[in-house]
Amino acid sequence: MSKVSAKTIQVAVADLNGILRGKILPIKNVKKLKTKSIRLPLSALNVDLFGEDIENSPLVFESGDTDGYITPTERQPFKLTWLEKAPVFHPCWMFTDDGKSFLGDARHSLAKTLKGYREKGWTVTAATEMEFYLVNAEHGSLKPPINPKTNTQLVSADVLSTQDLNHFEVILNEIQEACIEAGINFESITSESGCGQFEVTLKHRNALLAADDALLFKVITKGVALKHRLTATFMAKPYLDQPGNGMHMHFSILDNERQNIFSNDGDAGSNILKYAVGGCILAMKASTLIFAPFENSYERLTPKAHAPTGISWAYENRTAAIRIPMGNPLSKRIEHRVAGGDTNPYLVFTAVLGAALQGIEKKIDAPKPIQGDAYSLKLPQLAQNLSSAIDLFQNEDLIKQIFPENLVTNLLLTKKQELKQFDKINSADKWKYYINSV
Repeated sequence: MSKVSAKTIQVAVADLNGILRGKILPIKNVKKLKTKSIRLPLSALNVDLFGEDIENSPLVFESGDTDGYITPTERQPFKLTWLEKAPVFHPCWMFTDDGKSFLGDARHSLAKTLKGYREKGWTVTAATEMEFYLVNAEHGSLKPPINPKTNTQLVSADVLSTQDLNHFEVILNEIQEACIEAGINFESITSESGCGQFEVTLKHRNALLAADDALLFKVITKGVALKHRLTATFMAKPYLDQPGNGMHMHFSILDNERQNIFSNDGDAGSNILKYAVGGCILAMKASTLIFAPFENSYERLTPKAHAPTGISWAYENRTAAIRIPMGNPLSKRIEHRVAGGDTNPYLVFTAVLGAALQGIEKKIDAPKPIQGDAYSLKLPQLAQNLSSAIDLFQNEDLIKQIFPENLVTNLLLTKKQELKQFDKINSADKWKYYINSV
């Protein structure tokens, strides 16, 4: 841990957009975390991207805007090393006064889904690939960053270039060090297909902790970039003429002997893998709102832009929405490629793992895997815009089987309000509301 002596702690919970809401406290008050003394309004987890209460939310006036209490998750606290005073951060989740999990908290929703796997004697292991851009967002415009080694502005992408990694070594190393402090481990860092875009692959681990890793990685990356007078953004499509930011999710299921039940010792994978794929395919269109939660998200979901648009799966094919990588059969896994970098990881994991569990339990057959370019095939499509995604999410019975009822209600109210608010904003200015937030 950092040698800086912390005098304060931060406590926070992720709202439905994956934005942390919480408090700063003197470090002497850390004991309050064990006594249900740190309280927040339940409605704090159900505000819009602008930080405003949700109109007609059952969590606000209808209930008297009641409090819940927050308590630490199973993760260890860690120092926010990029901040001058390096406060100690305690990741938390929300409970109601009767001690029950507040299912409007997306982390609890994921925990509930994972309980369904545990009841079968199974453990889900997962990891994410996190794409982000470093940008200069000063003076009301969005530009690629200044190369810290040459003091010139980047003008083009250099995919998989080690030169870009070397030029931004200080920032990337600080991100990695801050992640290690937070208990997050990398598999790799690469320069991606966009100008100033990078991808970090995080290590596989228990799915709840993997979702934590994805959320905290975003917090850390943004914080370190700001220290260096840059903005790190996970916005789905910062530049319309550049590739978007995705958050690909990989997962496997282990039995109580730690054997991968997706494996059948061959390339095709087990029947359970195919049922899991079948569930994910069946729920995918109605889940578009989770994978693409903002208007800007749909700029990423366009043909030939390195993001899936058709609902399909395939072996070793990155144009498909679901890819089954080849390699060691014992490591057989599903890669779900739909979610943008602007998503709430807890909601994405719940949508994917909840659908997979439905597929396994109901033995939902996967369609035939595609071959070749998915963009050139006539495939069922994801929702085309935010409005239709809201409607699909609201009316699909399978969504109600995957997500808690109050979370569905709160998320729909949030997205409808955001859609209405963004309609009032000039198109050329909308990026300003996404760039730091998501």
